[in-house]
Amino acid sequence: QVQLAESGGGLVQAGGSLRLSCAASGRTFSNSAMGWFRQAPGKEREFVAAMRWSGTNTYYADSVKGRFTISRDNAKNTVYLQMNSLKPEDTAVYYCAARDSGVVTTLFRLFDYWGQGTQVTVSS
Repeated sequence: QVQLAESGGGLVQAGGSLRLSCAASGRTFSNSAMGWFRQAPGKEREFVAAMRWSGTNTYYADSVKGRFTISRDNAKNTVYLQMNSLKPEDTAVYYCAARDSGVVTTLFRLFDYWGQGTQVTVSS
């Protein structure tokens, strides 16, 4: 059974940093696409970042480009989202997602597996 477990969320002041982790288990993800999405209250789930597990083909939402970095640790089977220069508008529940396919996409409907989410709150 595939499981994605996020951690690392919390409360941070504007300008601060957080690193989210997504521990993946239940199958091999070496040929998968991985992604991070977020959802703020009253808003639709939106794309944040995605990559192939191999580390290639990374994509970022314009709103986070230059501030967030997606990466992975093969030995730990974990994907990370390093978030720097955080802004109040980054406040949301952040979700890790995985695809059976290795094709990277920004569309949340095309991801097959989801974590439970972790709350990130940025105070002004």
